[in-house]
Amino acid sequence: MKLDDATFRRLRRLAPVLDDVLNAGEVEHADQAMDLASLAHICSALFDTYHDQYPVEIAQARADAVESQ
Repeated sequence: MKLDDATFRRLRRLAPVLDDVLNAGEVEHADQAMDLASLAHICSALFDTYHDQYPVEIAQARADAVESQ
């Protein structure tokens, strides 16, 4: 999937926030929580686009995730 330049730059800027939250398991600064809302919005839009383009792969990934639990 090709990203426009602005979305790519936003993801690059927000990636350290996601890394901090995943490693620490919590939000350490109020700014991170605000950034997480932006990150969630971008991820949701990317997922919707990916799902529209690859519905079979998404369904298979979901089935694999359920099976592995």
